[in-house]
Amino acid sequence: MTRPIHVNSEIGKLKTVLLKRPGKEVENITPDIMYRLLFDDIPYLPTIQKEHDQFAQTLRDNGVEVLYLENLAAEAIDAGDVKEAFLDKMLNESHIKSPQVQAALKDYLISMATFDMVEKIMAGVRTNEIDIKSKALIDVSADDDYPFYMDPMPNLYFTRDPAASIGDGLTINRMTFQARQRESMFMEVIMQHHPRFANQGAQVWRDRNHIDRMEGGDELILSDKVLAIGISQRTSAQSIEELAKVLFANHSGFEKILAIKIPHNHAMMHLDTVFTMIDYDKFTIHPGIQGAGGVVDTYILEPGNNDEIKITKQTDLEKVLRDALEVPELTLIPCGGGDAVVAPREQWNDGSNTLAIAPGVVVTYDRNYVSNENLRQYGIKVIEVPSSELSRGRGGPRCMSMPLVREDLKK
Repeated sequence: MTRPIHVNSEIGKLKTVLLKRPGKEVENITPDIMYRLLFDDIPYLPTIQKEHDQFAQTLRDNGVEVLYLENLAAEAIDAGDVKEAFLDKMLNESHIKSPQVQAALKDYLISMATFDMVEKIMAGVRTNEIDIKSKALIDVSADDDYPFYMDPMPNLYFTRDPAASIGDGLTINRMTFQARQRESMFMEVIMQHHPRFANQGAQVWRDRNHIDRMEGGDELILSDKVLAIGISQRTSAQSIEELAKVLFANHSGFEKILAIKIPHNHAMMHLDTVFTMIDYDKFTIHPGIQGAGGVVDTYILEPGNNDEIKITKQTDLEKVLRDALEVPELTLIPCGGGDAVVAPREQWNDGSNTLAIAPGVVVTYDRNYVSNENLRQYGIKVIEVPSSELSRGRGGPRCMSMPLVREDLKK
């Protein structure tokens, strides 16, 4: 049986990937609400779409099958005949306090073709799209200045975060901030009802019905036995330990998790914004996560006695990685060459957020020219994509892609 999800490394040749083309949700960002939606700036839609299309074509040109979240979600809803159930769940999680507004939104959305409904949910529903005549106090006293009944989801083009492939399964994530928590519902319905994924042997290691947060940008697959997961602004230590117990108990093949603690701030929101694997023995790294003497607090989680988790703390990240990957030497390539000005500037535009499409072959943003040239000096093949608008969302090529199938590495 062809496995719909199979990812046992960060660098194995990429075969199938999930993307989300930026849509009207990007045009529904305003200065007043962009921070609520986790944006620092407002991308220009025609250009961000052109750049994203070039990113997708770059992957196709390198033999990658590109699937789109919006298409799969609509196909799954129709295949499972769950349009009303999906819509009810989406509305219930959209923080709509008025029953009259929720009922009107349901009538408005369910009348659409399924694909159009999915795109409208992603884009958000403005208050001027529906005429709601209600005399309830909650409606007549509502804030007339807020333009949306349902908020847009502009972060959706970062498909890495709502779900993450691990081995022959995935996590469907409980995301940190309200602005993104509905996003993982699309992957949930795909796994439950899309013919390509439902009942095809893919394991859901962790579903979205958890209290503690986890996001895919913190989940890195270093080998078929070792994961690295960031303890970050977006992923809690408790959720990492919970996932470790599930993976170890269910014979996933993974024997060790490196929980790497990084600063909890917006500039370094996920592990993959400061640290990515690009070859068998090479990583990018932002120097800002290292303390004096290169110290990075790293907790090694392994199976212990009586189903307990054994936890060992180390601070020499390079040694931890060498031991985990069983390589004699290892190179950490600093973002921006480690320069005090260049490194933080290029890291802000995801200079460390590379997408490996094969060992030693990465896709990066063209604007990070110092980091890119540095990678080439270490023998890495760098494929640059345009990024003037894509980078405004604070995520790079790895953030924008959810690998579904990679070739296994040769031993």
